[in-house]
Amino acid sequence: MLAGEEFGRLFEDFERTAFRLETLDAYDVEEEQEEIARFLAGADMGPEWADNPWVRSMTDKGKQVARVHVLSSPLTDYLRYELSAYPGNVTAGESIGVIDRSELVAPELPDHDFWLFDDRDVYRMHYTAAGAFIGGELLPPDALAAYQGHRDRALAAAVPFVDYWERHH
Repeated sequence: MLAGEEFGRLFEDFERTAFRLETLDAYDVEEEQEEIARFLAGADMGPEWADNPWVRSMTDKGKQVARVHVLSSPLTDYLRYELSAYPGNVTAGESIGVIDRSELVAPELPDHDFWLFDDRDVYRMHYTAAGAFIGGELLPPDALAAYQGHRDRALAAAVPFVDYWERHH
């Protein structure tokens, strides 16, 4: 299981594509607590929200970053915060889709998050019950085809974030 800086290096080391499936209604990220409080108080979120530097660090190198977030309305405070940050991710070059289970039937997808790098390595994400990241577990090669299928079904079913945001913001 990889965590911390070791897991973070995966985003420096992948060569072409990174895809994430997100499934939680809230993530407990210590580094985000102040920012979430500012967001919920209606404060200005600053320039990083207009063009996400973390995403930009990958897309400026010609790498493709994509995600599909499977969620349910009404949104939790955390999801309102996260979705409000997504326009800056899109500006930085990330492709984001949303599957809102309250609006459409989601395809058969796993009930957990994963990252798929370069269509070669898949990491199942593990979290505490409160949504704190424990680590990413590299799955064996025989799981790869199933997770490629999950990615493909998620991408096919997802509403582009910009369209979802236009209807719900």
